[in-house]
Amino acid sequence: MSLRKEKAARLKLSVLEHTLKLIGKKSFDAIYVDEICAKTKISKVTLFKYFPQKEDILLYYFRVWCLRRAVEFNEKPKEGMAGITYLFDKLSEECESHPGMILSLFGYLADLRRPPKPFPVKLEEKQLLYPNKADISTIDIQSVDQMFEKFTLEAIFKKEITKTVSTRDITNLLTTIFYGSVLTAHIQQISNLKFFFRKNVELVAKGF
Repeated sequence: MSLRKEKAARLKLSVLEHTLKLIGKKSFDAIYVDEICAKTKISKVTLFKYFPQKEDILLYYFRVWCLRRAVEFNEKPKEGMAGITYLFDKLSEECESHPGMILSLFGYLADLRRPPKPFPVKLEEKQLLYPNKADISTIDIQSVDQMFEKFTLEAIFKKEITKTVSTRDITNLLTTIFYGSVLTAHIQQISNLKFFFRKNVELVAKGF
């Protein structure tokens, strides 16, 4: 890793780290760029060099979340419904740890201004996040949709899903529940998120 690339990677991860500390249970909109820059000790010009829009930090956060899942599945593989349930469990944990970040992210994903492509996580950033994982360069980051599609295919193969429904339709339904459960829990002020998310998955699984 060159010094220049390492410095850029550390800066991006530092921005993410300090944004998570600043936001707490507040909305992402309540955090100002000046605050992030002050905590990270960089200028606005530098911040916007790596994150052209403030909201790109949200997309970066989500991509890192997906990377963490990819590493976990690499180390402890899961298949079918076990993988689907695991994704919902990790979502519930993230909602409890960073509710303001997750709600702001999901709100931004519905914004027409959102770029269609995911925000990239570079190899240097992967190496800094997982310095002891020698094969980190070989681990691909999959989107939530791609992970659900993989697990759905496995669930069908394992006969955990027996109804004649297309893989794409099931994947779309799981993705809808993934995003929708967060909003419903927020509106209804549901506190036991893990139980609520798992119940939603179980109800859907019964229909298959």
